[in-house]
Amino acid sequence: MTKAAAPPIIVWFRKDLRLADNRALSAAAGEAPVIPLYIREPTDSGNGPLGAAQQWWLHHSLEALGTSLAQHASRLILRSGDPLDVIVEITRASGTERVYWNRRYDPSGVATDSVLKKALADRGIIAESFSGQLLHEPMRLLTTTGGPYRVFTPFWRALGSKSEPAPPIDRPRRIAAPETWPQSDRLDDWSLLPTNPDWAATFSEIWTPGEEGATARLEEFVDERLDGYKDRRDYPDADGTSLLSPHLAFGEISPAQAWHAAARPQAESGEGAATFRKELAWREFSYHLLFHYPELPRRNLDRRFDRLDWLDHEDDFARWTKGLTGYPIVDAGMRQLWRHGYMHNRVRMIVASFLIKDLLVDWRKGEAWFRDTLVDADPANNAASWQWVAGSGADAAPFFRIFNPILQGEKFDPDGLYVKRFVPELERLHPRYVHRPFAAPAPALAEAGIELGATYPKPIVDHAVARDRALAAFRQITSAPGDSGKT
Repeated sequence: MTKAAAPPIIVWFRKDLRLADNRALSAAAGEAPVIPLYIREPTDSGNGPLGAAQQWWLHHSLEALGTSLAQHASRLILRSGDPLDVIVEITRASGTERVYWNRRYDPSGVATDSVLKKALADRGIIAESFSGQLLHEPMRLLTTTGGPYRVFTPFWRALGSKSEPAPPIDRPRRIAAPETWPQSDRLDDWSLLPTNPDWAATFSEIWTPGEEGATARLEEFVDERLDGYKDRRDYPDADGTSLLSPHLAFGEISPAQAWHAAARPQAESGEGAATFRKELAWREFSYHLLFHYPELPRRNLDRRFDRLDWLDHEDDFARWTKGLTGYPIVDAGMRQLWRHGYMHNRVRMIVASFLIKDLLVDWRKGEAWFRDTLVDADPANNAASWQWVAGSGADAAPFFRIFNPILQGEKFDPDGLYVKRFVPELERLHPRYVHRPFAAPAPALAEAGIELGATYPKPIVDHAVARDRALAAFRQITSAPGDSGKT
């Protein structure tokens, strides 16, 4: 008598679009046939791509995941709708009573999963969740008084005092298929890719979404750039960063894989690996903050900033988004964002400081713009970083730390190569003036074919004047009576 096959297990992929080091998938594959599932949740759930740029990435990442599963004689089922409705329907059609997933830690994900788990249990469906999306569980890493960390250094020490993050696990050798497959949506019908115009056409110049692209990127970084990472990561033209951020944002590679890759024998130079691991820890810290302060993307952690008198001039904001501020390092960063859905980390700080402090535009507008335009948009990193620059967040840079865009450009792009790559109007300008074309003598501008105000904009604000204006606005909120403002 033939033994009946075990009922399949649904593995619900979310921001973990990989086969390796996927604990939900490995657990399910070791127990029963697997129905791999991705649900396009309702837009108002907050659980999908954060913006248009991420929709482009999601399309290609799901395509890559489907290809990987096909190599295991499996397939990726795509569905749209409320997760409860989708999962219940598939369980009834397939005879399964179990669904596995890897935990989410952002507010919308936590809220959805908590309600969903109970609703499934009420229907006799077992929902089991697994760790692995972070190096630590934010609900477990707490201060000695039982509260969340608000300063990075003690958080980093606490993280280091724990045992080394568990090593990543290999992808399952076998992913058994169910006897019958549920129906699936067609990926193309989701219309995730832009058309008319295809503004993402240049994204593929540097990006290969999917687990295979993520693995190749990590190996290349460890082999070729990790040793110099500490010194080269601040220079936008130096090709010194890992470029792993979108792969981490979509879970095409896990933080544990990146963490342990930095300890390979060829990466044991010390400083580069230690600095890279610290950057991974900043990502952890951002999720720690978001988990414990769910309003981080919308509300100042330092409530004094609720009183700050933002100017919020729409024309200034529009020129910032288009890279037409007249400050070359700012404009280069914003145009890199348009071209590749990405911006170098050092330049992100410069453009954020310029928007918040030179233009006095509310940081939340910049955060929302980055959400929509970055392929690596991340609910934790994005919000925590913007509040850090604004001075309103946890362990934030003080508001009076105002980046001078001219000096920052001259320090970190001394030959102007980064600027000239993304602001071609300045390509022929002498490096001496590339970060301050408004100060270049007329013959130098003429030789470079530049007419200020015509071929390249004049500065929309005088930095020195804007700095004084920002400091005056800050003095008003710090001199006002009341508490310290910390929530």
